[in-house]
Amino acid sequence: MSKLSKEEIEFITKCLKESKPLPDNYRYIIPFETKKEYELTYEGKEREEDILADTMAVPLQPVKTFGNGNDGWTNKLIFGDNLQVLKALMDVTEVYDKNTGRGKVRLIYIDPPFATRQEFRGSQDQKAYQDKIIGAQFLEFLRKRLVFLREILADDGSIYVHLDWKKGHYVKTLMDEIFGEHNFLNEVIWYYRRWNIATNLFARNHDTLFFYAKYAGKQVFNNLYIPKSEKSSGQGKTWKSVFDENGRRHSVLLEEESKGVPMPDTWEISMINPVGLERKLVGFPTQKPEGLLGRIINASSKPGDIVLDAFAGSGTTGAVAEKLGRRWIMVDCGKLAIYTMQKRLLNLKEKIGNKGKPLKPKPFTLYNAGLYDYKMVKELPWDKYREFVLKLFQCRDEKHRIAGVELDGYLGEDNVMVFNYQKYKDVILDRGFIDDLHKILGDKIGYKFFIIAPAASVMFFEDYIEKPARRAGKVQTKYFALRIPYSIIDELHRKGFTHITQPIREADVNATIDAVGFDFIRTPEVECEYFISKPKEELFEKAIIKINKFTSTILSKKPLKFENRETLSMIMVDYNYDGKVFDFDNVFYADDIKKHNWEFRFDVNKIGTQIMIIYIDIFGNEKREVKSMKDFKLFKLKE
Repeated sequence: MSKLSKEEIEFITKCLKESKPLPDNYRYIIPFETKKEYELTYEGKEREEDILADTMAVPLQPVKTFGNGNDGWTNKLIFGDNLQVLKALMDVTEVYDKNTGRGKVRLIYIDPPFATRQEFRGSQDQKAYQDKIIGAQFLEFLRKRLVFLREILADDGSIYVHLDWKKGHYVKTLMDEIFGEHNFLNEVIWYYRRWNIATNLFARNHDTLFFYAKYAGKQVFNNLYIPKSEKSSGQGKTWKSVFDENGRRHSVLLEEESKGVPMPDTWEISMINPVGLERKLVGFPTQKPEGLLGRIINASSKPGDIVLDAFAGSGTTGAVAEKLGRRWIMVDCGKLAIYTMQKRLLNLKEKIGNKGKPLKPKPFTLYNAGLYDYKMVKELPWDKYREFVLKLFQCRDEKHRIAGVELDGYLGEDNVMVFNYQKYKDVILDRGFIDDLHKILGDKIGYKFFIIAPAASVMFFEDYIEKPARRAGKVQTKYFALRIPYSIIDELHRKGFTHITQPIREADVNATIDAVGFDFIRTPEVECEYFISKPKEELFEKAIIKINKFTSTILSKKPLKFENRETLSMIMVDYNYDGKVFDFDNVFYADDIKKHNWEFRFDVNKIGTQIMIIYIDIFGNEKREVKSMKDFKLFKLKE
């Protein structure tokens, strides 16, 4: 936990003396320690209270609603770091009731990635130590998210955590700490057949699902059954053993047909066929079969319930929830995952396994969380803009007046003003503005005062202007300018800003990240050449795109410098773009493109009326281009 400031201590003391409740952001700030009978200990482990209090929430910015959404619920596909998103979801009334402190999500399924890829070089002892550090960091990464997942889980809800053999035993201990060992219901073994190569150990042919209730005994649970074989006695009828007066046993056929054998905790479900319908539609690394999620969702939720997946990946959870009539929330920090899920949801089939007739999904909204389109923010009506920026800087929305000046809320105990640039179009925030404001408020406010304003409206470069006290015995005041767009101010949130990062190779698609703060979309600068050629070794003509220039601009207090093409992450292509929705067909990773002299190729016959190409940088920014055949020049490669 961060050390309490003098102002925070004074504010808490004042509330206690006046018997006033502490604001939400002080809920977990008082350091009471509780002892547990046992717990997993490792370097960097934080108190649950600090995780809940110090995690930064980021507002959800709607980007596009697919289908005819109304003013009610739409399913949610969220691009962003799931820790910040989970904190933000506690402001969504359908997800969490702030008045009672109770969650409303009926079922949570997560399949978290494992940080096992190492670049460390050194002695065997050094590597062993480094692996332990990486392991501890991953456990804390996951533990933070589990703490929030517990908060938003309904009292009669359940959570399934999907793991393999690498970290399962550690995570089981974390789950016991967070959810309580008495709420542990099952260790489900998912067994799958696959071709095994002889080694000096037993073949690894299973994953593990840890199944916990929020409160054991209250959880929604629908018994599942394995149908009896038609070859069994009675063609699937139920037989009951009875004893006569002589103690002899007889089998009596019941009239009601048997539902089958109750489902055990060992599930044999086939992995996705490499050439099957599920793989053909999605083709995402670590994709899980719909049959697995179908079993979980059928067992632990009811139609209309909210199902949440915070590591959504290929979107199996949302796809199956849609087919089974559940509402859903999916979160992922990868652009590849987001576009994969968007395509999947818009091309659903009604039956599990991507079979049957086409299924039109219920309306769902794509959101940005942590990386925002500033143009869309500025176009919001004033009340929506004000609400958004207050959330952006973690301010409490509470209008009040001081000396006749209308203020918008508080950051901790400090006053906040949202500058109404839409109303006062001819007013700028310069030193004269601060001087005038200080004359009115100087002796009536504390050590800090915050003004949220567009960067273009602020005419001084410092983060704050310090003004002396106007009367003896009063404190000086720092007037902070929280500029939009602007990367997070370190002094304000006490944590450095970390971008969400996108991978440059397929092996890193599921790498863990822990983003802090927010930023605004800045379109990369891209210059390419487009050719059509028929290399000697190829049967068909190839479309060739050569990337001559790719640069990113990141606004921060210390501007970052990058070499040409250094920030390229991947390129996605929709070969037959309909002019409305990007229907993702293929991805080319920067690591592979670099190996081919910054060129990537595909069969020219795939190009429809037009194609859309999305160039994505490592920060998640996009440059979109729409091209047709006339944009590709004929080019003959050198012999």
